[in-house]
Amino acid sequence: MFLGPSNTSGKIEISFLILTGVSVLFLVCVTFFIILFLVKYNKKRHPQAEEVGESLWLEIVWTIIPTALVLALFYFGWKDFDYIRNPPKDAMPVTVIARQWSWAFEYENGKESDVLRVPLGRPIKLILTSKDVIHSFFVPAFRIKEDCVPGMATHLWFAVNDAGSYDIFCTEYCGVGHSHMRSKVVAMPAAEFAVWYGKATAAKPQERGLKLLLAKGCLGCHSIDGASREAPTLKGLYNRRITVLVQGKAKQVVADEAYLRTSILQPAFDVVKGYQPIMPAMPMTQEELQTIVDYLKRLE
Repeated sequence: MFLGPSNTSGKIEISFLILTGVSVLFLVCVTFFIILFLVKYNKKRHPQAEEVGESLWLEIVWTIIPTALVLALFYFGWKDFDYIRNPPKDAMPVTVIARQWSWAFEYENGKESDVLRVPLGRPIKLILTSKDVIHSFFVPAFRIKEDCVPGMATHLWFAVNDAGSYDIFCTEYCGVGHSHMRSKVVAMPAAEFAVWYGKATAAKPQERGLKLLLAKGCLGCHSIDGASREAPTLKGLYNRRITVLVQGKAKQVVADEAYLRTSILQPAFDVVKGYQPIMPAMPMTQEELQTIVDYLKRLE
């Protein structure tokens, strides 16, 4: 049996191979008969058309065989669907929060991360939801995908066989930052995961600011390294002169603390020229707001 990097990839890979094998077989057979009939019944050999009578047995055969194949493929598909929809009772729950355009992962002990860290061999149950529009959680290596829907919780589960890092993508078009909505599944030995999971050191002010930007989804559009994305980079933004549009009119402003606060709480008030007003209003406490502003003031 093909194992693959996870339990789900092993099972689903078999169904894909069976479906691909049947498709290739039919492709070869159909192509063969097309070429055979083109040669055998071409106009040069049969200049006069002849009426062909029906064959009861032929009708029965080409009805029974496709029906049997469809039922067999349905059986394999249903077994895989039933398997991936019913996680074990001891599966470790992790809440997945999707938003434009980032992923956030919350664990039972309150730990949060922008990367999904999991222990090897242990079943992981993901509880998925969205803060804004429909997203779709997809791990190609594991052959699993599930929609994240606002206002409801969906789920899926898996167990990783091999240590390593595996890509996470969003496969539901969710806006201009859709292609940047990526993360990782990091699978590690159980002992190493236990150390990470139980570690609860107090974060430094700069670390808290970065953590908040990740948790609020800000880095789905903004960069902190100067790279150009769907929104202006945050690197060196504080006290920089920028051109914004206020009620359709361009004007120069200084990105001081007051500007940063207004832009976070009322993102459509003064949009930087050259960018679309796509940033949603982000609810946050005054403490969170001050933490982010302090972080941006030091981001040079």
